[in-house]
Amino acid sequence: MEEEKVILVNDKNEKIGLMPKMEAHEKALLHRAFSVFIFNDENELMLQQRALNKYHSPGLWTNTCCSHQRDGETNIQAGKRRLQEEMGFVVELKESISFIYKAPFDNGLTEYEYDHVMLGNYNDAPNINEDEVADWKWMPIEAVKVDMELHPEFYTEWFKIIFSKFYKHINLQK
Repeated sequence: MEEEKVILVNDKNEKIGLMPKMEAHEKALLHRAFSVFIFNDENELMLQQRALNKYHSPGLWTNTCCSHQRDGETNIQAGKRRLQEEMGFVVELKESISFIYKAPFDNGLTEYEYDHVMLGNYNDAPNINEDEVADWKWMPIEAVKVDMELHPEFYTEWFKIIFSKFYKHINLQK
């Protein structure tokens, strides 16, 4: 099976090429990514705990799902695809904010991503893919913010960045 490729972009989110995902992370090259945030009607955010076999950030809590767009795929198409693959359901998504972040990891890899945040609503339990997700939970958004401040080591780098920079924007957008 051919390794999945990411879309390399410049700082204006213009495509400049394709590269195998691991190579882009090894070379710390800017590429397109997305983060999906699913809320329920009680203003709780669905968090996932990354599977323990993930190549970075295993066992850490993060937003509902995230990944990389495939060539020719819109942000919404990519978000719906990965939501189904990781969490076992699909809902309507709306685009929110985009930002660039860079996060090096202890294993020598670096996430350098032009991240597109999408929001959706869902009120049921997911049907998680255990190859991707170890656990999940609903948490009030304010409780996530407080817990992240108290225990940042329990959360992924991109999730902490989104919350520190864009919490108010996401909280108002849902």
